[in-house]
Amino acid sequence: MDRSLPSDHREFGDAGEMTVIHPTLLEQFRQITGEEWLLAAGALVGGWVLKKIAMFILKRLMKLAERTDSDFDDIIIAAVRRPIGWLCFLLGLWVALTVLPLPTEPVDIDRFFFSFMKSATVFVGFWLVVRLISGFIRSAEEKTRETNPQLAGILPLGRKTIVVTMWILAVLVALQNIGYSVASLLAGIGIGGAALAFAAKDTLANFFGSLVIFVDKPFAIGEWVKVGNIEGTVEDVSLRVTRVRTFERSLITVPNQDLTTKPIENFSRRERRRIKFTIGVTYDTSIDKIEAGIEHVRKIIAEHPGLETEEQYVYFTQFADFSLNILVQCYTLETDYRKYLEIQHALLIAIKRQFESLGIEFAFPTQSLHIESLPKGQSD
Repeated sequence: MDRSLPSDHREFGDAGEMTVIHPTLLEQFRQITGEEWLLAAGALVGGWVLKKIAMFILKRLMKLAERTDSDFDDIIIAAVRRPIGWLCFLLGLWVALTVLPLPTEPVDIDRFFFSFMKSATVFVGFWLVVRLISGFIRSAEEKTRETNPQLAGILPLGRKTIVVTMWILAVLVALQNIGYSVASLLAGIGIGGAALAFAAKDTLANFFGSLVIFVDKPFAIGEWVKVGNIEGTVEDVSLRVTRVRTFERSLITVPNQDLTTKPIENFSRRERRRIKFTIGVTYDTSIDKIEAGIEHVRKIIAEHPGLETEEQYVYFTQFADFSLNILVQCYTLETDYRKYLEIQHALLIAIKRQFESLGIEFAFPTQSLHIESLPKGQSD
């Protein structure tokens, strides 16, 4: 039977030691000429030189950007500086691989290297975009910290979500470039996703709870809130938990899913604060003095600059066990707790002085014992 040899095989002499041999990869690399190796080395050196030039130019631009009032140019230059350097290096490597006739048989080294280069370029490109997005969000967070603290408290959550999403996309695109079927990967993830989701249901619930906080904005960092029995100032909001500093200076970590199922009372967003107390005077106080005292209390509230003048309630409301009670209810124009206490303090002092000048005595718990004399002729 006549067997023709492939064109890329070689036949040796009559010795019979080895009649057919496949060219090795080493032999194929030896076929690359010295000029091609020099061109590839020149391309690598050119990429390195291009990187140095780009870094020098960007350094100069950074100094010019620092002199401007806008932060826009500073953020862009700071974000692209390192990725641009790597892109210059990858460009030189691309040219070097294009110049070299890399083997394709029996192992397709040429395809392997170019697939690797595509994936590396994709990662550097996504890295550049992530740095840009992170830079702009951080700048917005700093600018809104005083003007809009609620938005500033949510921006870090959005930044982390975007960064994680971008890197997941980068991995998927890179896998697609090296020939891996992303569709089959996603299908495999879908099969095991149910079990994973069940195992991480609390984590997912906390994550979606953080999204609810972002959309509904029930509070911001620095605000005074009460969630169930927890009351204090919000210090941090993350993807999983919210940290609240109580007035006893302890730090309580609240899972974000709890914030979607429990009522949240935000004291910092009250438009005003209520002052409410009862004045008890003795039973021997005349009606004229009670009416005079009520009028003076109303006048004190109306003349105080820190109190709401329109909505005030001062009325004689109850015959109690040992006092005649007068209800006093009004609202402060300040929501800060310290200022609220100062206003309430001033109001109570003014009422005390006014009642003393009117001769009205405050009641305190007392009992009167009435003893009746027994009829004559009866004894104990």
